[in-house]
Amino acid sequence: MKKIIFLAVVGFALLSCSIQKNNTAMQLPNEWKHTTNIYEVNIRQYTKEGTFNAFAKELPRLKKMGVGTLWFMPITPIAQEKKKGSMGSQYAASDYTSINPEFGTMQDFKNLVDEAHKMGFHVIIDWVANHTGWDHVWTKTHPEYYLHDADGSFHIASGMDDIIELDYSKPELRKAMIDAMKFWVNETNIDGFRCDLASWVEVDFWQQARPEVEKTKPLFFIGEFDELDNPEYGKVFDASYSWTWMHKTEDYYKKNLPLQDLRDLLMKYSALGDNSMRAWFTSNHDENTWNGTEYEKYGVIAKPLAVFSATWNGIPLMYSGQELPNMKRLEFFEKDPIEWNGKYELADFYKTLFALKSSNSALRGGDANVKTYFVKTSADDKILAYIRKNGKDEVLVILNLSKEAVNFTLDDVQVSGNFKELFTKENRDFSTNKSFEMLVSGYSVYVK
Repeated sequence: MKKIIFLAVVGFALLSCSIQKNNTAMQLPNEWKHTTNIYEVNIRQYTKEGTFNAFAKELPRLKKMGVGTLWFMPITPIAQEKKKGSMGSQYAASDYTSINPEFGTMQDFKNLVDEAHKMGFHVIIDWVANHTGWDHVWTKTHPEYYLHDADGSFHIASGMDDIIELDYSKPELRKAMIDAMKFWVNETNIDGFRCDLASWVEVDFWQQARPEVEKTKPLFFIGEFDELDNPEYGKVFDASYSWTWMHKTEDYYKKNLPLQDLRDLLMKYSALGDNSMRAWFTSNHDENTWNGTEYEKYGVIAKPLAVFSATWNGIPLMYSGQELPNMKRLEFFEKDPIEWNGKYELADFYKTLFALKSSNSALRGGDANVKTYFVKTSADDKILAYIRKNGKDEVLVILNLSKEAVNFTLDDVQVSGNFKELFTKENRDFSTNKSFEMLVSGYSVYVK
């Protein structure tokens, strides 16, 4: 009898452990999202060939650099009617379930995803749900899917006359869009979507679509919206854009705004909580083409802001060619390859940051266990310093966001003990040595 009771207790304990593990797995289906980074791939401009097969040759280099998630700009065919330039916009689709022949074949893309998965990457694709090109197949087969003006013509998207908007009041359109998203998950085994102009589409569509599309497997969703402006969308997406931060940092640099303005803005982002994350970046396809490279926008603080993007709460996002660094604006509607020179001068810089992001628990994004504190310095008008803590792990970040060299001290009791600088490997005891001289464009990352 005692033996039976003992076995029953052991069995129950094992079952409970199994249930607990399964519940953990169900609660954290995309655990990798907290430690990943996103690398935006512009297939058209990445190589002279501009194909999936040509890009595939770059995977080992990107893996070595520490890239975690590959985001491919739209891979669907481009509408020809009213297209811009000689090649058109990748964001003006003519079919949601086919491949742009400019890039290769469906099998080429499947092979690329398979190879990326084998190497440990996650893969997401750009999803343009708000609008299509003028000669999308639906304009012929289902014109009722679209918004129409009073005269019956298709409704042109705001400020972009090569695209027309869809009508999400139509249940049939919603189902067709969800089916198209499912197609890419089932057919190519991608890991998620970067949703273009996500806040231009009704939030209840995304609330409807995500659980339907995820019936195949858990996915990662990043939306192009700022959660400060659209908090309801943050309840659906894993991550969102930090557009307000991007604009404010540019204004800070060009208009000499007070550094405290940036701290105040970061406090607003932090107040959103950790149910969703922010993506931090200094460049992307839109910014590079229309507003300039990160060096045009941020000048001498471009690299410190890149360090910020990889160490503040959220996900770092980088654009094709930033590892060069790329100093030119890439054409959007024409062929204009990145001018690779084989040097990749910033590859080790990003590799170092990405490695720390992926391995140090203090840099986990969207984790309520991680606490972030601003660190007071004697030059708070020029230096942005903060420390992130998770248990025994601590990461201290010090950035010179001024246009001059700065001598200062850390005047904060939160920083004490021995740390090692990430890039120089210098050891420092902050209990006794809190004095700094930081050059223009300077940054330091200390790990405890």
